[in-house]
Amino acid sequence: MKIEGTALTHGGKFHADDVFAAALLKIINPQLKVKRVFEVPEGFNGLAFDIGRGKFDHHQENSDVREDGVPYAAFGLLWRELGESVMQKGCSPEDVAKETKRFDEHFIQPLDEDDNTGCGNQIAGVISSFNPLWDSERSADECFAEAEKFAETILRKKFESIFSAQRAKSLVESALAGVKDNIVILPRFAPWKSVLIPSSAEFVVYPSQRGGYNAQVVPMGFNTDEAKCNFPQEWAGMDGEGLEKMSGIRTLHFCHKARFLVAAENQEDAVEACYTAMRIAEQKQRGN
Repeated sequence: MKIEGTALTHGGKFHADDVFAAALLKIINPQLKVKRVFEVPEGFNGLAFDIGRGKFDHHQENSDVREDGVPYAAFGLLWRELGESVMQKGCSPEDVAKETKRFDEHFIQPLDEDDNTGCGNQIAGVISSFNPLWDSERSADECFAEAEKFAETILRKKFESIFSAQRAKSLVESALAGVKDNIVILPRFAPWKSVLIPSSAEFVVYPSQRGGYNAQVVPMGFNTDEAKCNFPQEWAGMDGEGLEKMSGIRTLHFCHKARFLVAAENQEDAVEACYTAMRIAEQKQRGN
C-alpha cells in the first residue's frame, strides 16, 4: 500500500479516530499532506479515511467488526492494513504479528470503540479538547494539525517502548537461562515482563536507578497484577530500621505498600528478600 501525495479526511470537528489515523500515516510518510474536506472530490484516487465510505471509512452500514466484537473505526482499519509494516521496524520476525495484535487490543480498540459508541475514553477526551472552543478564533484545521502532532508524539513513544522491550528480550532470556530457585538476576534493568511472565520465574532482581538493588514480583499473567509469590503482608509499606528488624535482612530498607517491590543496598540482600518471601508463603500455605 503506497502512502504518498495527499490523503483526505473529514473537516469540522475531529476525534481521536481521525487524528491518530493521520498521525500514523505521517509517521509512515512524513511528506504526506493530510487535507480535511467535507466531501471526497469525484475522481480522487488517493487515500481517504474516515470519509468517503471507502476501505478506511467505518460510517456505512455493515462496517467491519473485530472477532472480539469491537467495531473498527478509521484508526483500526488503517492499523489492520499497516500495523505489521510498522512493527517490522523494531520487532523480531516471530513477534511482528503478536505485537501488532497486542497494540490493537490495548491501544487502538478502546479508541475505536469510543468513536463508534461514545463509551468514553481518557485519551479520546484529551484529543477532543484540542477542538476550537465555541468562542475561539482558531480554525478547526489549525487545531487538527496541533492535535495530530500531539498524537504523533504519543504513537512514536508507544512504538519506541515496544521496540525497546524487543531489544531487551535477549538480555532477559540470557538471565532466565541462569535462573536459580525461580529468581532471575538481571545485570541491568531492562523490560522483562514479556519473557518472565510466561516462565517459571517468581522474582526478578536488578540494579536500581537510585542505587542499590530492587527485587520485584513476577505477575501471574499479562492482564493482572496478581503475583506468583508476593512479598509478605507484614512488610507492606515499611522502610528503614523497622523493615530491617521485621525481615531480619540487614540492608533491606523499603517495601512498597502493594508488596510488588522491595529495595536493598546490595544484590545479596535483595535476593534474600525473595527467598524469605517464598519461605513465608510456603509456611502460610501449609498452615491453611
